[in-house]
Order: sequence, then C-alpha cells, then structure tokens
Amino acid sequence: MSEHFGTLSDGTAVHRWTLERAGVRVRVLSYGGIVQSVEVPDRDGRTADVVLGFGELDGYLEHPGPYLGALVGRYANRIAGGRFPLDGRTYALARNNGPNSLHGGERGFDKRVWDMTPVEHGVRLSRVSPHGEEGFPGRLEVSATYRLDATGALRIAYEAVTDAPTVVNLTNHSYWNLSGSGSGDAGGHELRIAAGRYTPVDDDLIPTGIAPVEGTRFDFRTARKTGSGYDHNFVLDKGVTDTAVEVAELFDPASGRVLTVATTEPGLQLYTADHLSGPFAPGDGIALETQHFPDSPNRPQFPGTVLRPGEVFRSETVYGFTAR
Repeated sequence: MSEHFGTLSDGTAVHRWTLERAGVRVRVLSYGGIVQSVEVPDRDGRTADVVLGFGELDGYLEHPGPYLGALVGRYANRIAGGRFPLDGRTYALARNNGPNSLHGGERGFDKRVWDMTPVEHGVRLSRVSPHGEEGFPGRLEVSATYRLDATGALRIAYEAVTDAPTVVNLTNHSYWNLSGSGSGDAGGHELRIAAGRYTPVDDDLIPTGIAPVEGTRFDFRTARKTGSGYDHNFVLDKGVTDTAVEVAELFDPASGRVLTVATTEPGLQLYTADHLSGPFAPGDGIALETQHFPDSPNRPQFPGTVLRPGEVFRSETVYGFTAR
C-alpha cells in the first residue's frame, strides 16, 4: 500500500509503502530508500517499532547525519582521503567525513528519491546514478527490493549494472532498539557475531589491517552485551556467499525480541550510535551494516568492490524476527 508522505523543497513528492505479513509491519520511504519503521511483537505479543525513525519527512531532512534507516551508496562506509585508483586512473570523491568520503558523499543514495514499484509481498526501489555523481565513475542502474517472506523476515535484495568500471558497496543503515524506538539506551542488548577477525582503525576510522578478535573487546563470537564505543567492521567467518547466511543475532532481554541477520556480504559494521544527537541520544540504537569492508577500493587485500560492464552486482540481507 502506497501513500503520500511529504514533498521536498523542489516539489518532488515522497511516498511511503507499507508491507505487512506474518505479524510484521514495515514502512519504506521513496526518499533515501529509508526503512521508517519495523513493528514486531515481543514475547507477550505486544507490538513495538524497533528501528529509529521520524514520523514526518522533515525529521529526515533536518537530521541527515545519522542516516536513519537509509539505503546507503554508492559506496557504504569510508574511502580514505576521498580518492581511489581504478584501471590506472585516480578518482576524487566528495569528502564529507573529515578527509574521507563516507556513505556515498555529500548527497549519496540516502538523499535521493527512488522510483517505487510493487512486487509480491514487497516493493522495488530503483534509480539511475549518473556518471560522475559524487565523483564516482560509470552510469549505475541500481535497485533494492524490500520484501517480507512467509515468516515475516525482511529481505533486502540489491542489484546494479554499470556502463563503465566503478565501485559499489550498498547497505541498509537502520538503528535497532528491540525494546522499541524511544525506549532509551540499547547497550544492554546481547549481540553475537560470527567473526573471528575485525579491521582495526586509525583516528579517522580507516582500517589499518585485519586482526583476530580473540582476547579483545571485539570478540562477539559468544553473545554478550554490546555496551558502547564501536564503529568497526567485522570480518565475517563465512566470507562472500551466493546466498544469505546467518551471521549475527541481537537479543533484548527486556522484551524477549530477537533479531537475526543473514547476508551474502563479507563484512558487518557494528555501530553503537555513540554520536547520535537531536531527538535521539547516544546509544539509543545499534546499527548492524552488512557490507564490504571500509576503504576496499584502496586495499587490494580486501574483498573487491569493482563492478564492470557486463557484470551484475547482487547482494542480499535478511532480517529475521522472533521472541523468546
């Protein structure tokens, strides 16, 4: 079901699509591909919205920095120095995070209006990112299909093709609070991540290499409380896969709600929202961003993110909801 959600200053209409299945209700915006809300029951059957968001379009326009619920691209996470080499040429990107390019630049996919087309049990968002947008080469035709499966899991499937070599890394930037949006700090949630390694970072949050999690605060192989102080990429044990494999579980002891994350991607960025501001406080949500690694275009030892003409970029992440 689609409805009008607001209008941008240039007169562009923004729409909201509501998906409902198996006791789960999800609302998606054409602006930024934003997951505005995800309503799921707790152990007693009481429903709450478990992602941070705004009730009106103005909230997203006035507070773009957190990327609340957004579809992030053309390159999720950071590219050091806002530059990367490709086929003998260096491309300069918009620098919007100190010296770095973050989440696609000044006006990435999160700030664009997407076309919305209904599909069975879901909606398909699509747009064309022109050559040179935010400095990225190639005309990129990209889509993201949001669908609820028979269990009520939210499946997000991305596809993209290009007419020139480019780099692509897409993710969803929802902040989860399984006690319900507005319920306060989510640091008491218990998190498990199937990752024996992570990428340490420098002061600009650029990876310095790959290191084991054993004996460090980055060891989430056994579920424990998240706490705060994380904005780091975890190297998933499974690597890149053709089908989505479960890699993480987030549990809220207070409500009994459980979020599982499955993905085809090789990395998961854990961000404990230590810099949230405005109507939300630091720690009010937890972002679990499935993606390739930060700064991969400058790191040949990392899984590659180059997409070439004739190839199809495909990625899928599945968010499952239960209670115990």
